[in-house]
Amino acid sequence: MSFTYGTLKTTVQNYLDTEETAFVATLPTFITTAEERILKSANLNVFRKNVTGQLTTGNTYLTKPTDFIRTFSLAVIENNVYDYLLLKHASFMREYSNDATTVSKRGKPKYYGQFDETTFILGPVPDQAYNIELHYFYEPASLTSGLDNGTTWLSQNARDALLYGTLVEGAMFQKLPLNEVQAYESRFQEALLKLKAEQELLGTRQEYYTDRPRANNLANKA
Repeated sequence: MSFTYGTLKTTVQNYLDTEETAFVATLPTFITTAEERILKSANLNVFRKNVTGQLTTGNTYLTKPTDFIRTFSLAVIENNVYDYLLLKHASFMREYSNDATTVSKRGKPKYYGQFDETTFILGPVPDQAYNIELHYFYEPASLTSGLDNGTTWLSQNARDALLYGTLVEGAMFQKLPLNEVQAYESRFQEALLKLKAEQELLGTRQEYYTDRPRANNLANKA
């Protein structure tokens, strides 16, 4: 059994026994917060994606995809050989890639780091337009972005986690007693553990056959 956007909203209101205007208006925020908690806690294999792109000579930055959550791997491809970059702290990367203007210091990138929320920093600074492939966890469209009868993967396959995660947010908004909030949080954590176990088992089986769920284009930062 799965939730639609409409049935999830109704269920949460029924659990918390409220139709208060401010609560109803804030329900979409409760749901998106629960979705984000699930996605960032579970690392579900179904939300892994591959994108390909090309570096720009002399440019130490690379823009992340707009739906990016977390890196799985980043590789430079040369002559069909994948060289996987090592993830380093931003301070290391800033020192390592501090001179993008000196041509003699450029080379094939070996490292990458999180420069900010939207950008990677690479080192050495690319000496040519290398092809790259990024494998990452992505953020799918929210249940709240569709119609009341719409569904998402989470509303169909992570029903309990989505429900109890939303109830945690709703209960805190209602300023319910701490023991009630904790009860919903406990159910959320139980559902999350079950979901992670199920998906890890499924992912192990699937990766025997393929590790490339999807391919798109990756933009480079100008």
